[in-house]
Amino acid sequence: MEGLIAATGHRPNKLGGYGADVRLLLLKLAYDYLQRMQPDGVISGMALGWDQAWADAALLLNIPVHAAIPFEGQESQWPNESKNNFHRILKRCSSVTVVCEGLYAADKMQIRNEWMVDRAVRVCALWDGSPGGTGNCLNYKGEWQRPVDNLWPQWVALRNPS
Repeated sequence: MEGLIAATGHRPNKLGGYGADVRLLLLKLAYDYLQRMQPDGVISGMALGWDQAWADAALLLNIPVHAAIPFEGQESQWPNESKNNFHRILKRCSSVTVVCEGLYAADKMQIRNEWMVDRAVRVCALWDGSPGGTGNCLNYKGEWQRPVDNLWPQWVALRNPS
């Protein structure tokens, strides 16, 4: 697929937790999708949960990853293991953009989301329909409406195999 695919999705607290089992399932979901789509590159907002699984899956497939960090120190309040993982991924990214100057402010997350959508040809979401940052990202129209692939039904099936 020609162009970049951006990802938006939930943090671990809405995905079943912070354990290795959840991280592996997220990685599998992202890997399978990216293997099918074969984009030129991906954009990751680098948040915990879906964003980082997305970046890791792309790196495993040798797909260039473009990190979109909302502000300097995005990871500063995270546990050490999460900080280390964030920096491990960043070192392997093709590009890293800090979208907003200064430290944390809630609106910087949405500014980062809009930055990602504006540069993508498609968005891959992991969204359960609840209000919050993922929904806000998907409601952003930009110059033109991007196609959205919401993998939530596949996520539910992975988490609860019959």
